[in-house]
Amino acid sequence: MRTSDFNFENPFNLLAKFPSNERDESKLMIIHKNDKKIEHKLFKDLHYYFNEGDSIILNNTKVFPARLLGNKEKTEAKIEVFLLRELDKEDRTWDVLVDPARKVRVGNKLNFGYGLSGEVIDNTTSRGRILQLNFNGDHNDLIKKIKEIGKTPLPKYINRDPEEIDKKRYQTVYAKKEGSVAAPTAGLHFSKHLLKKLEIKGVNLVEITLHLGLGSFIPVEVEDISKHKMDSEKCLIDKKSCDIINKTIKNKKRVCAVGTSSMRAIESSISSERNLNPFFGWTNKFIFPPYNFSIANSMITNFHMPKSTLIMMTAAFTGFSLLMKAYKIAIQKKYRFYSYGDVMLIL
Repeated sequence: MRTSDFNFENPFNLLAKFPSNERDESKLMIIHKNDKKIEHKLFKDLHYYFNEGDSIILNNTKVFPARLLGNKEKTEAKIEVFLLRELDKEDRTWDVLVDPARKVRVGNKLNFGYGLSGEVIDNTTSRGRILQLNFNGDHNDLIKKIKEIGKTPLPKYINRDPEEIDKKRYQTVYAKKEGSVAAPTAGLHFSKHLLKKLEIKGVNLVEITLHLGLGSFIPVEVEDISKHKMDSEKCLIDKKSCDIINKTIKNKKRVCAVGTSSMRAIESSISSERNLNPFFGWTNKFIFPPYNFSIANSMITNFHMPKSTLIMMTAAFTGFSLLMKAYKIAIQKKYRFYSYGDVMLIL
């Protein structure tokens, strides 16, 4: 398939700039792959579709305040920095994105205030840089300062400054392991009350970790999908989680991946028997049609941007024609799109 196949008129009027009043009161579209049936519910109805022995896979990554606002030394030009990943604790070097990128060169010094500054020491890509941070303190002091002055890294298309509500709502209720610069948005819909309902029914809530970078959210810019290269992201799946999921598969029960990040993680570590293996490392797995999924037989995901790797993965799981039909219906029924938007359950 081609990238242009995944293009559609961007529904800017349906872009959710703020979260719903309650996490589990977002709209929920149910897509049945076998009979092509589409239902319309609320996310709090999710527990009706799961039974004892089913497993729901949650990405427990935690977003850190990765957006720093600073100024170039001498010119005082405003510069925005996204901290993508720490490369070296001793040297305090980070892989970052800078905006506007054209104004920053190797050797430029940036001041973020509060005793924190940085120097661009290398170019990595046309968009990325290596930034060496300077702060009067040890590594722990530096991380503490970043958390104090950093802003919630809301996606660019939300087009507003982060507010107090974003500190809580651009984070899942089960977030534990810090390291993401973007939220696993399908998980934002779960409330503690809904999770408890699922637990009472005997549904396994299985946690894995995949720290999201910006790579997943950058549009595919080549027409031949197979030539797109995914940015690597850190992934952790322990043996306990694997044992629960593999038992669920053996018992022919429902395994549901919450979000494209969970799906990408579990598809990155499959045994020859098509079971899930423990994994600790980096994955650049890129899933697009056609693709034979090994672990999950259901999926929860938001409504994504045109030409994104996220909609391509969802199409591989749902079926291209059925997914495009679902998106058309979503626009007609005014579902909210993207990170703070509504959600679908694919069965």
